[in-house]
Amino acid sequence: MSNASDDARSFWVVGPGSGEIRAETLREPTDQEVLVRTLYSGISRGTEALVFNGAVPASEFGRMRAPFQTGDFPAPVKYGYINVGHVEQGPPGLRGRVVFCLYPHQTRYVVPAEAVYPVPADVPAQRAVLAANLESAVNSLWDAVPKIGDRVAIVGAGTLGCLVSWLVAKIPGCSVELIDIDPDKASVAAALGVGFRSPQHATAEADLVIHTSATEEGLSTALRLAGFEAKVIELSWYGNCRPAVALGEAFHSRRLSLRASQVSAIAPAQRGRWTPRRRMEFVLRLLSDSALDALITGESNFDELPKLMQTLAIAPGRTLCHRIVYPQPVA
Repeated sequence: MSNASDDARSFWVVGPGSGEIRAETLREPTDQEVLVRTLYSGISRGTEALVFNGAVPASEFGRMRAPFQTGDFPAPVKYGYINVGHVEQGPPGLRGRVVFCLYPHQTRYVVPAEAVYPVPADVPAQRAVLAANLESAVNSLWDAVPKIGDRVAIVGAGTLGCLVSWLVAKIPGCSVELIDIDPDKASVAAALGVGFRSPQHATAEADLVIHTSATEEGLSTALRLAGFEAKVIELSWYGNCRPAVALGEAFHSRRLSLRASQVSAIAPAQRGRWTPRRRMEFVLRLLSDSALDALITGESNFDELPKLMQTLAIAPGRTLCHRIVYPQPVA
């Protein structure tokens, strides 16, 4: 049986645009903790690129801490929150299970047992790396409250925008358009069963607009597409960028609402009954749909992370969710 004295390694941001693999010393887990060997982690490309580039505003150093972050912004910092692993030691009900945890990129780690979420048997471990983004998508729709028959525009076909569109398409009668400047994203939209449009050809007068592109141009498109008294829900996090917002044009005459949605707080309409644990357990059940595999657009080995993050932070190309594969012991 493995024990906590075995080597562990993790990925650290050591300065703007620079990362490295470091050795970690693990302690033996208590009776109320688990020792997890990571199978896969995922890169939350937008947020992790901002962290990697040192673009977290000083005002957000505290609020943007990940649950198991080590170190402080801007660097050195061990940051991340998409980890799928195998429980090597822990309570009998968890030992041997595949679990999801909001943990950084690290080969093995010890956390409280209540910090891990068993992955359902019908959800492949490889797909479970989408859980954190899907949790954000679910929470955003609790904030947005789309209604039966609504015309819904989702601006930005990144991982989050794709997941939001996939969820909205399941609402009876909703007309969904996933909007992006990259025409190649049309194939991903088709795999998810949603319509795709370029910004120039998107349908105006939407009942609800959800923006996820984290660009000034995307936000302008979102405001342009919103119909009279429609809501625009902003899911993007811009870090220390300050996009210009066209509030002097039709924003007032159309009586538009612009509001933020962020996953760290459960949406007010659900807050009285839902806990973060209930929300994540629900999200993991949703991942049984194999159509979501279209969102995994790349895979790399753990040791490639320093160079990989440099690439993704500067020139991500058409990357959606990039999955990291971890070395496993020889049987």
